[in-house]
Amino acid sequence: MSERRELLLKAISETAEGDRSSLKTVYEMTSGKVFATIVRIVRDRERSEDILQEVFVKVWSRAGRFDPAKGSPITWLCTIARNTALNDIRRSDHVVRTPDGALPEITDDEARPADEWLCAMEDSEALARCLEELQDDHRRSIKLAFFDGLTHSQLADRVNVPLGTMKSWIRRGLAGLRSCLGG
Repeated sequence: MSERRELLLKAISETAEGDRSSLKTVYEMTSGKVFATIVRIVRDRERSEDILQEVFVKVWSRAGRFDPAKGSPITWLCTIARNTALNDIRRSDHVVRTPDGALPEITDDEARPADEWLCAMEDSEALARCLEELQDDHRRSIKLAFFDGLTHSQLADRVNVPLGTMKSWIRRGLAGLRSCLGG
């Protein structure tokens, strides 16, 4: 285990015990990645800053629930960030807008283990390479599903395909990614 990960695990554990300086450590070590996850979904810097604060309030109250046996600390944090950003979009009925011809990324209304898997992998070079190997429809659908916060229904409407087709593209794309990444 890397020294940085050990430090983050220790800081989360101490945060669970009510140590405010440890929460500051968690924030300093992870806020850049967490913020990037939020901005990618919300597409609004000011709203993203507010959501970032909300995420770390949640981290403060939920640190005791983190289980390192179930995943990495950054995956746990990104999942909280992603879900908080998606909830913000849904509360405000905000629709992510993209330029004509650009296919946005989608999200299903239910949490999936793939969310955590993709969140942990999204910045890796291997993921970027594997995404490029997917069929265009599958690649764009996955990006929209996991990084931009649209539901399967929203994406199907946007690209004018049946919902079943959209779900199939995402399922096949995820299978291709898992195969490519050896997961």
